[in-house]
Amino acid sequence: MTEAIRHRLKCSGCGVELQSEDPSRAGYVPPGAGGGKGKDAKIVCKRCFRIRHYNEAVSVPMDDAQFLRILSGIGATRSTVLHIVDLFDFDGSVIPGLHRFVGDNPVVLAVNKADLLPKGVNQNRTVNWIRKLAKENGLKPAEVVLLSAKLNAGFDRLLEALRNHRNGRDIYVVGATNVGKSTLINRLISDYSDLDGELTVSPYPGTTLDVVSVPLEDGGAMIDTPGIVYPWRLTEMVGPATLRAVLPDKFVKPRVYQLDERQTLFFGALARFDFVKGEHQSFTCYVSNGIHVHRRKLDGADEFWEKHRGELLSPPNAGELASLPPLARHSLRIPPGAKMDVSISGLGWIQCSGLTGAMIDVYAPKGVKVVLRPSMI
Repeated sequence: MTEAIRHRLKCSGCGVELQSEDPSRAGYVPPGAGGGKGKDAKIVCKRCFRIRHYNEAVSVPMDDAQFLRILSGIGATRSTVLHIVDLFDFDGSVIPGLHRFVGDNPVVLAVNKADLLPKGVNQNRTVNWIRKLAKENGLKPAEVVLLSAKLNAGFDRLLEALRNHRNGRDIYVVGATNVGKSTLINRLISDYSDLDGELTVSPYPGTTLDVVSVPLEDGGAMIDTPGIVYPWRLTEMVGPATLRAVLPDKFVKPRVYQLDERQTLFFGALARFDFVKGEHQSFTCYVSNGIHVHRRKLDGADEFWEKHRGELLSPPNAGELASLPPLARHSLRIPPGAKMDVSISGLGWIQCSGLTGAMIDVYAPKGVKVVLRPSMI
C-alpha cells in the first residue's frame, strides 16, 4: 500500500484518494492491504470493502465547497450532463438551477425509481408533470427519461437519449444521494465501456466521495460525481435501520384513507398529517411499505404521539428517535377543485382529492422540506 499512496491512487469503488495514516478519514486502507497481483490490481478503501462485503456504512464528512467546486467545473467543459433524480422524492433530489453550474451543456434528466409507481400510471402524463416541475426549479432538460436502474427498465431509452445529445462529449453524472447514481453507472459501464470494475453501490448517503472517471471505448469518459447531500431530505437525518424502512425497494402500494375533518395520520414517528378542516374526502398515501400509518382523532393526538412514539409509532425506534430534530408544523390550504400532493422530502407524499378543498397541518422533523404541488398521479 505504501507504493499506492506514493502514486496517489484512488479507491476504485468511491474515487477518494487512498491513505493509510488515519482510519477516521476517507480513503483509509490498512497498511499492507492491496488489490491483488499485477499493476492493474484494483484497490478499494476500507469503507467500500465493508459496504460491499458486510453492508455496513461508515459516515465520512464531505464539505459543501467540494461539491460546488466539482459542479462549477462542469460549465468549463464540453460535456453532456446526466442528472439523475429520484421520482419518489423529486422535490428533494432535483438540483435547483443546475444550468448555473453546467452552462450551455445539454442536460438529460433521468428520473429513476419509476418501478415504485402503481401499474397503469400514464407515462406521458408523468413526463409532462416532470417537465413542469423541472422548469419551476430552473431546469431545461434536453430530454426526460423515466427508468428503473434496479429493474433495467427504460435503459435503452436512456442510451438513445445520451447518443442523441452526446456527440463525442464526456458524460458527467450528477445527483443527490440515494437516487441510484452509482447503480445506473454500473449499468452504463456494460454498454459504454470495456472497464471490468464496478462502482461501490449502497443505500447510504455519500458513497461516491470524489469524481470517478470511467473510460469509454471511443476515448471519452463517463464521470461520476459525489452524491449531493441535501439537508432537507428526511433520508439524511435518520439512522441505518430507519433508512432501510423509509427507502422503498419495491412497488409502493397506495393506501387510501377516507377522513373526516379533525382526524390525523401518523407515519410511524417520522411525520404527522392533520386534516384540520374540510368535508369528508379521501387522502392517498404513497410511502414505503415499511412505514406504519396510524389513523386516529385529532383530539388527543399530541398525547398519543408523546406516549407511543418510538414504540407503537415506529420507525424510528426510541434509540434512533433521539437523534431526530423536533417536529415543525406546516399549514397548507388545498383549494377547492385542485388535486394536489403534499410532499414530505425523503418520506413520500399524500395525494389530496381536493374536490371541496381542505386545511391541512403537516408535522415533519425541523428542516425537512414540505411542499404542496400539482398531483403526480
